[in-house]
Amino acid sequence: MQDIEPYFNWRHLYAAEEDDRSPFFGRTYSEFEFSQTIYNYYIHPQWDEFGSRTLYMKILFVDYEQGYAIIELIGEWNDAIENDIMTLRRDITDIMFKDGITKFILIAENVLNFHSSDDSYYEEWYEQLEDDGGWVAVLDMPQQSQHDFKRSRLTNYVALMDFPQWRTLKPELVFQQVDNWMLRQLT
Repeated sequence: MQDIEPYFNWRHLYAAEEDDRSPFFGRTYSEFEFSQTIYNYYIHPQWDEFGSRTLYMKILFVDYEQGYAIIELIGEWNDAIENDIMTLRRDITDIMFKDGITKFILIAENVLNFHSSDDSYYEEWYEQLEDDGGWVAVLDMPQQSQHDFKRSRLTNYVALMDFPQWRTLKPELVFQQVDNWMLRQLT
């Protein structure tokens, strides 16, 4: 897992540690000191810890004018024991929402497991964003994690989408394509 880095080809466009509105503003990173783990497996030091012991993130891009954020996740999304959705909501997305972010693209190709609890935080998030025309789209979640996500009926609040070519596009184009897809789903 230490070889899986957050996507870095947009770093010249956005860096969360340099954005004074970001929850990670001012963070410093080591390229050589591996200190964070997921189940005793070290992960690359560029991933951001946000309060979960099993799930880490990297805010890849934020556009405050368009009101969207692209966030990459790695690890195990565990709502049953860790209540990761509550931590993600309270410590990250609620802060971003106050700055006008209403559309969230979560890249979950490195979320290897998903364990659900109840859907109350997802429903609350959906209702919060819906009032402002917002949404949450989870991209490229592995099939085994998607299965558990769907079985918990969380797709009532969060859209799952396969979009493996996202890396070949600029963030604006990723957003436009996901936004267009979401508009078609909602109508």
